[in-house]
Amino acid sequence: MSLQALNDLNKVQLAALLARCCGSSRWVEKMQSLFPFADKALLFKYAASVWYGCDESDWKEAFTHHPAIGDMASLEKKFAATADWAAGEQVAVKQSSQQVLAALSEANQLYKRKFGYLFIVCATGKSAEEILQLLKGRLNNQPEDEIKIAMEEQHKITILRLEKLLLP
Repeated sequence: MSLQALNDLNKVQLAALLARCCGSSRWVEKMQSLFPFADKALLFKYAASVWYGCDESDWKEAFTHHPAIGDMASLEKKFAATADWAAGEQVAVKQSSQQVLAALSEANQLYKRKFGYLFIVCATGKSAEEILQLLKGRLNNQPEDEIKIAMEEQHKITILRLEKLLLP
């Protein structure tokens, strides 16, 4: 879709598309109020500005709009609205062995118990093994550090999804 087409959407349609990019209702609402945008650079600039102006509860809300890495059943059922994008983002994970998927599942559970939210990583271009190593490494983080890392990963995902949204 072109930026002009995005600018021309009504508020309901725009909110639905923005929510596919980031699940924080506060981010969606603030972004929606900034439309229309003259160019993509401004859109991306304000997407970042709004995201960094959000707080931890907004970040955690956005995290709930993702399936756990490797949870393909959840991806297909619960996250149908973003399943096409998330599946592409997790394509390398989808092709990994049952052993790696089991290890990811176990590490995801440990992560959620420790931090209270699911592991967020911009999975695009990463193998399942790389993601597993990142997940295991991040389990050693302190909660106040990890939330910032997860927030940055969500921002990367949001920008990638905005870019996908604006593909012709």
